[in-house]
Amino acid sequence: MQKIRWGIIGVGDVCEVKSGPGFYKAPGSELIAVMRRNGDKARDYAQRHNVPHWYDNAEDLLANPEINAVYIATPPAQHKDYAIAAMKAGKNVYIEKPVTLNAAECDDIIAIEKSTGKKVTAAHYRRHVPCFMKLHELIRAGAIGEPLLVQLDMLQPAVSKIITTTEDNWRVNPALSGGGLFHDLSPHQLDLMLYWFGPVINANGFGFNQRQFNNADDTVHGWAKLQSGVLLQGRWHFAVGIEQTRDLCEIIGTEGKLTINFFGQQIIRLSNKNGNEEIIVPNPQHIQQPMIEQVNNYFRGERDNPCTISEAKAVMQLIDCFSQPL
Repeated sequence: MQKIRWGIIGVGDVCEVKSGPGFYKAPGSELIAVMRRNGDKARDYAQRHNVPHWYDNAEDLLANPEINAVYIATPPAQHKDYAIAAMKAGKNVYIEKPVTLNAAECDDIIAIEKSTGKKVTAAHYRRHVPCFMKLHELIRAGAIGEPLLVQLDMLQPAVSKIITTTEDNWRVNPALSGGGLFHDLSPHQLDLMLYWFGPVINANGFGFNQRQFNNADDTVHGWAKLQSGVLLQGRWHFAVGIEQTRDLCEIIGTEGKLTINFFGQQIIRLSNKNGNEEIIVPNPQHIQQPMIEQVNNYFRGERDNPCTISEAKAVMQLIDCFSQPL
């Protein structure tokens, strides 16, 4: 088995538990090096996770001949340039979501992917999280008949436990994130909608900075018709009162209903002619590890791409559409 030897560009908070350990715990996978512009923090991560090399610039990491794959976990504004540089340095690439600032930037990554022959995967990792795989299994098995409608509700207060905070708060800086918290969290939801029910036939929506707590839109509404016939409606708000907090995906079919939450421990609720049922499938310790294992298999040539950049571009197109100015 070819060992996938990883380097991480942007070894921040997401790499502590969610993703980073998966690169050295997955079979046939090794974490060789990490990079962060703050060298002290890069060294600290390397020491705590037993990573042999650390850097404070990406160029040195990409020059390391031991590395054959790179995970890009910086803010989205840097994803495209680092992905292109990594491919030109002969590395395969795994890019965090949202994969770019906007859909148009995906085209540059796709062009270099074709010209270099390197492999690129987007980190829409919920495709391989067991609870979401179970939900998809129920849909395909006809547990609710033919799916008709999907309602996505993500309503959070300005200070929310599910939203990662950083010193520079880049997630609400549109120049770095592409938008606001909608751009940070909705890719988890919208990718699964397109993966299960897409592609998009037509869509519309708007974004609006209703409460003006920062420079990013705090509310987004969107509607889409998907190729399966499913009609999707979503609303996102990141400045509601704490008592209005909501995280819900509701899928209504001809013979029942499924619901699930996206964050925390997921609870699947099934309602159909057989009654009501709750299903809990525990999340893995490192929630990205199942996807990382699939990416490793793809990079070894043992399976197809678990999430192509073209698929990620479709998610970005929907994000661009839903968040257009009101």
